[in-house]
Amino acid sequence: MRASGSDTGERLPREIWILVAGSFIVAIGMGIVSPALPAFATSFDVGVTAASFIVSAFAFMRLAFAPASGRLVAWFGERPIYVWGVSIVGVSSAACAFADSYWQLLVFRALGGTGSTMFTVSVVALLVRLSPPQQRGRASGLWATSFLLGNVSGPIIGSLLVGYSLRLPFLIYGAALFLAAFVGWLLLRKSTLAAPVKDDVPAMTVREALRSRIYRAAMLSNFSTGWAVFGVRIALIPLFVVEVLHSTQAMAGVALSVFAVGNAAVIMLSGRFSDRHGRKPMALLGLAVSVVGTAALGFSGSIAVFLVASLVAGVGAGLLNPAQNAAVADLLGSKGKGGPVLAAFQMAADVGAIVGPLVTGLIADAISYQVAFGVTALTAVLALGAWLTAPETSGGPPASESVHPDTDIDPERAAK
Repeated sequence: MRASGSDTGERLPREIWILVAGSFIVAIGMGIVSPALPAFATSFDVGVTAASFIVSAFAFMRLAFAPASGRLVAWFGERPIYVWGVSIVGVSSAACAFADSYWQLLVFRALGGTGSTMFTVSVVALLVRLSPPQQRGRASGLWATSFLLGNVSGPIIGSLLVGYSLRLPFLIYGAALFLAAFVGWLLLRKSTLAAPVKDDVPAMTVREALRSRIYRAAMLSNFSTGWAVFGVRIALIPLFVVEVLHSTQAMAGVALSVFAVGNAAVIMLSGRFSDRHGRKPMALLGLAVSVVGTAALGFSGSIAVFLVASLVAGVGAGLLNPAQNAAVADLLGSKGKGGPVLAAFQMAADVGAIVGPLVTGLIADAISYQVAFGVTALTAVLALGAWLTAPETSGGPPASESVHPDTDIDPERAAK
C-alpha cells in the first residue's frame, strides 16, 4: 500500500518548517566560513597540508562523536540536543575569530565538529518523528534543499566578507548560529509534537537495524554519497579541471555549481515521487544516474562534456537523497527512538567523505583520474546491488496489524 496523491497534499507540521529554517542558517554559515578557513589557517605561517587538516579535523570529530550524539539523543531527547549542538558550533566558530595561533584555530574548529554531529543526529531524528509517514520523502527533500541553498549562497557572502577581514566570517557565523539555536528553542519549547516520546516503545539498536536489508542498502548508498558528493567532488574535480582539462579554478567552481543546480532541480520532485510511488524506485534511479554521471566525469575530454556530466551526477544525488533518508525513517517509524541508528547512518557518509578523497587521490597519482572516478562510480554500483534486494518501506502493515498506530512499518517486517 502506497501513499496516495491526496495524502501527500496535506500540510507539513509547523515544526518541520522551523527545522528547515534552522538548517538553512547553519548551512549558509558553513558556506560563509569556507572561503576564509584555508586562508586564515595559512596566515599563521603553515603550509597547505596543515591548512587542509583544519578542514579534516572538523570531519574527523563529527565521525568520532557521532555514536555519543546518538546516545545523547536517546537519553535527553532530540530538542535539547538540537539546541546544544547548534550552540556548541556557534561558540566554537566565534572562538575561531579570536584564535592567536594555528593550534588554537585547530582546537576551536575541531570542537565545532562535536556540536555539528549533535545537531545533525537530533534534527534528523526530529524529522523522522514529526513527518507524517506519507510525507517523509517531501520533508526530507525540503530539509536537503535548505542545506543545498545555504551551501550555494554562503560562499558568495563569505567571499565578500573575506575582503574586509579573515576573522569576520567566523563572527557572523557564530552570531547566526546563536540566532538559530534561540529560534529553535523558542519555537519548539512548547511544541507537543517535538516533546520527548513518553511511551514504552524500545529504542531500536544499530545491531537490530543492520538485520534489515533496507538499512544496509541505505548505509551503502549513504557511504557512496559521502565518498562522491562530500569527498571526491570537492577534492578531485578542481584538480581534474585544471590538470587534465587545462582550465581555470573559476571553471572548477562553475562545475561544482552545475552539480548543485542538477541536485536542486530534482530533489523536491524526488521526495514527492517517493512518497507517492515508493522509496526503492527513486533510490535505484538515483544510483543508476549517479553511476553514469560519475563515470563520465573521468572520461570528459572537454569542459562542455564535463559540465554535462557534473549536471547528471548532481541529478543522481538529488534523486537518491530524499528516498534513502525516508526509507530509514520508515524503518524506525514515527514512534521509534533511533538516535544511535541515525548516528550510524550519518557516520556512513562521514566515512565515505574521509576515505574517498584519500583513496581516489592515491589512484589518480598512481594510475589515472579515469580509474579514480571509475572507483567512485563503483561504490554506487555496490549500493545499487544492495537496493535491488531491499524491500519497499513506504507502505507498511495494515492498521489492524500495527502495534503502534503511529508507526507505519514494523522493523521486523522490513528486515525480512
